[in-house]
Amino acid sequence: MLLERIYDDDLAQASYFIGCQAKGEAIVVDPRRDVDPYLALASRHGMRIVAVTETHIHADYLSGTRELAAATGAQMYVSDEGGPDWTYGEGFGDAVRMKHGHRIQLGNITVEAVHTPGHTPEHLSFLITDGAQASEPGFMLTGDFVFVGDLGRPDLLDEAAGFVDTRFRGARDLFASLRDRFLTLPDYVQVLPAHGSGSACGKALGSIPTSTVGYERHHSWWARYLAEGDEQGFVDELLDGQPDAHAYFARMKRENKLGPAIHGDLPELVAHDAGSLREALDADRVILVDTRDQHEVHDATVTGSLNIPGVAKAASYGAWVVDPERERRPLVLLADGPDEALALRDHLLRVGIDSVEGYITSLEGLPLVRPATIGPEALDATSRVLLLDVRNKTEYAAGHIPGAKQLSAGRVLWHLDELPAPEEGTIVTYCQSGVRNSVASSALRRAGYDVVELEGSFAAWSALPGNVPAV
Repeated sequence: MLLERIYDDDLAQASYFIGCQAKGEAIVVDPRRDVDPYLALASRHGMRIVAVTETHIHADYLSGTRELAAATGAQMYVSDEGGPDWTYGEGFGDAVRMKHGHRIQLGNITVEAVHTPGHTPEHLSFLITDGAQASEPGFMLTGDFVFVGDLGRPDLLDEAAGFVDTRFRGARDLFASLRDRFLTLPDYVQVLPAHGSGSACGKALGSIPTSTVGYERHHSWWARYLAEGDEQGFVDELLDGQPDAHAYFARMKRENKLGPAIHGDLPELVAHDAGSLREALDADRVILVDTRDQHEVHDATVTGSLNIPGVAKAASYGAWVVDPERERRPLVLLADGPDEALALRDHLLRVGIDSVEGYITSLEGLPLVRPATIGPEALDATSRVLLLDVRNKTEYAAGHIPGAKQLSAGRVLWHLDELPAPEEGTIVTYCQSGVRNSVASSALRRAGYDVVELEGSFAAWSALPGNVPAV
């Protein structure tokens, strides 16, 4: 058996390529939309991808199940658990609908669906048996059910999908799934989750890529509640301190349920020069994405540009500042060259931002402006209508600048109604070090707000003698 983990550090997301070497067939679980890594793996190992599936209707990235099936002719398999509210839509019309216990056979390999509700009602995990070596499962792909040292959060349907108080039912379902599905497995079964440290799908995910049932049984925070049968204690601790859910999660849920658009072969990116881009910017036909860090952006950037700093977190930050449902203008990326531009586009595809039209390698010759900033020592003397903390609510609760309002960077563009109107005055913004602040501030400026960024953000303010954070 061949088992490969394909990990996206940007979204802290793992997908899995499982192949039977004897038969030359493979299945991919939880693929992303830029599918070249899976095609390359199949080619390298002389295999055909004949099946593609996913553990649940994802919220943090746009599923590549339909994209990969279209590229390979693979059969799609999706969950048919959870009830009518969680039935996959018309985009999955030719998919096999799986109930608990459904088996997919690939030569010697058996992939068995296990209904593990809690994170979402339809959630499946997959038990993997390598029949060439054993007659019992040796691996469990747990999706967003069990992570290394943590569990999938059950509150995203409330936070991102518009439901009310489903978190309590979800938490109880997680307790039952652990008791009845997970802890009944032998200790040696390896646990392969869909996320790692940095994901917003849990609150304390480990950075180690795998675990075992036995390790989680003995060392996870939730183990004692299961051992004692303390469901309410489990629910209380699970729901306490969950981080903010990014606003784009709602769009991911909707699109992933219906079936994400298949982009197929993408057009070549246009290589702009200053003249052509300036003309497009003047006519408001495109949006420039400044991909430099906040220090370079603060020196000078293009008026109305969005800051998405670098390839590494382009999907994460891009989804904070670009809403494809409202913004139809194409994006032009500042990039070193075509290779970096393509990498940026791939990352943005993962969150459904399909509007990248071209790139430019320099801002020279374009009209530039210096975004407004102030040093922390000048904060008290600065006239403002609002001091805005764009960190996570858990960071804010641990300590913030007195008088600040919290609205996380991943939510601010979708909650402008919580801010003073643009004509009411200046908003001073900060995060922890300045990175997230620059991203969020670029979106607010583009929306018409007068924004002044606090240089060095909360870290710099906290370092000044006499400054005491409020809690």
